[in-house]
Amino acid sequence: MRRRYLVTGGAGYVGSHVVAALADRGDEIVVIDNLRQGHRRAVLDGARLIEADLSDSARLDAVLAEGRWDGVLHFASLSLVGESMRQPFRYLMENAMAGIGLIDACVRHGIARFVLSSTANLFGSASGGPIAEDVAIDPGSPYGESKWMIERALLWADRLHGLRSARLRYFNAAGADPAGRLGEDHRPETHLIPLVIDAALGRRPPLEVFGDDYPTPDGTCIRDYVHVTDLAEAHLLALDQLDARSVTYNLGNGLGHSVLQVIEAVERVGGRRVPYTVAARRPGDPAVLVAASDLIRRETGWTPKHADLDHIVRTAWAWREKHPDGYGN
Repeated sequence: MRRRYLVTGGAGYVGSHVVAALADRGDEIVVIDNLRQGHRRAVLDGARLIEADLSDSARLDAVLAEGRWDGVLHFASLSLVGESMRQPFRYLMENAMAGIGLIDACVRHGIARFVLSSTANLFGSASGGPIAEDVAIDPGSPYGESKWMIERALLWADRLHGLRSARLRYFNAAGADPAGRLGEDHRPETHLIPLVIDAALGRRPPLEVFGDDYPTPDGTCIRDYVHVTDLAEAHLLALDQLDARSVTYNLGNGLGHSVLQVIEAVERVGGRRVPYTVAARRPGDPAVLVAASDLIRRETGWTPKHADLDHIVRTAWAWREKHPDGYGN
């Protein structure tokens, strides 16, 4: 049966790939995005785009009043960890208020299912082992704290109003649509893989490696890079779980790669040297963040199909090479 979804932030990086996955299976999608970080061209044909801000509660109510909705997927947020350390109250207020306001609107309009784009930054003080869903929450930044506030609101929305939700805690989203339709275009770009690629292509100054004295084998931070297409599939599987109950899943490959290993992968894939310098550590960066995704694998059968780091880099490289200006202006 064809289902109908509202996707906030669906013109952004992960959101646009999830919109594509929903459209590929024949669902009807309405995207609401203020386009501050998203791109009009990232919303593929077949999805309707409404340019609006979630702070416009009257506009949001009007959209939700349009008719039947099978669920809401929420991606819209400020998302720069470093910026959140400099502007903590902006992140806490904007992200939490927008998310909680959206949850309230869903309850008022009788929407039964909600998927939250959450973050592994909830585990800012976690030790180096794979992180499962039951690891103690200790957000590593105001950005992570704002996502935790929304997660808590969803727990109460389920308990008091029956709004079932999936809290999906991404580790490091990476790569691009293997079909070449979509890719990564943040402004400013802060994700490691596109930064490394652009340094290799000479489109930016030498990469800054923030710290080489962490307690890791090569001294640089280790992260779990999960392909954005695999993330999109996890959203579809999580939606199916919401027919019965709320769920919380950590999403990653369960494999950690250091900053220097990512640089080496880009050099292998692109055949070019990556110039880089070593800078001081950034506040809020834990040494190791790797997911234990056993729960979603066991409960839904989710298996990342693009787990190989070189493959992730290859799809990202293809996008950056073909779209030097991203989605353009």
